[in-house]
Amino acid sequence: MVLRVLDQRALPTRIRWRDVDGAESARDAIKTMVVRGAPLIGVVGAFGLALELSRRDPGPEAARALAERVSSARPTAVNLPRAVSRVLDSYLRGGANEALREAESILEYERESARMIGVHGEQLLMDGDVVLTHCNAGALATVEYGTALAPIRVAIEMGKRIRVIADETRPVLQGARLTAFELVKDGIDTTLISDTMVGYAMSKGLVNKVIVGADRVLMDGHVFNKIGTYQVAILARTHHVPFYVAMPLSTLDPTSSPEDVVIEERDPKEVLYVRGRRIAPRGVKVMNPAFDMTPPEYVSAIITERGIAEPPYRESLTELLGQAQQ
Repeated sequence: MVLRVLDQRALPTRIRWRDVDGAESARDAIKTMVVRGAPLIGVVGAFGLALELSRRDPGPEAARALAERVSSARPTAVNLPRAVSRVLDSYLRGGANEALREAESILEYERESARMIGVHGEQLLMDGDVVLTHCNAGALATVEYGTALAPIRVAIEMGKRIRVIADETRPVLQGARLTAFELVKDGIDTTLISDTMVGYAMSKGLVNKVIVGADRVLMDGHVFNKIGTYQVAILARTHHVPFYVAMPLSTLDPTSSPEDVVIEERDPKEVLYVRGRRIAPRGVKVMNPAFDMTPPEYVSAIITERGIAEPPYRESLTELLGQAQQ
């Protein structure tokens, strides 16, 4: 048994599939961004560990080591260690078959959560709205509907006329390569802009709402998402544009504070090269954090599968998390 995943690095010019058959191939697919997006890497990590355990049943101590290795592939998104931990716990309780069932349960949870994020979030969208989104938080980052794109998809299904502005999202162009690809493929009216055009577009009244995804959200409403999200939030507030975050509750971190979160620093080549071609002079230094933190005062609301959380977030998110745990 293998999990077949779409290699997102090849998009939009090529459709290329890759097999994940165990812990190491899952770790590699996540670390090299064959797959990315907080909910999706949780699913892939869960299946990678479960497939490994079902193939060779290594015993408790080896299983814990495998789980740690998969979980450490990318440090910022909380979905990955949480999903892997669930699979490990299932294995320790009931063996390899139970681990596989848990991975399948995580997949189904993310699928249904994405749909319900859309159901709740579409209420925030009016007929004729233009929604700006950053990075990719669609089907390619999750399962089926996506997070940030789920309200847009559901609103369109309900007959609302929604247009999308996708910024390119440097340095690896996930907005240009992935968001634009999947929206155009689905026939959704989409305009691509450079990252430096966000303020211009808002100043011209071209944006009604912003919806972004998240890799980790803290109980007080601090949002960790793709680098550049913070500046979009500042511009949205300056121009009185609502800024929404869409996420499944599996992305919520109930115990950490902002200083606890490790911001992943990625390969300088992502900045120095575009599609294999060097664009910067040799000898220049590079900063390449994968994520930034948006403070809660810039977030208008957080859309989850259980409903919409509004400030103060510690109260509203605690209530929604309690509903989910019940």
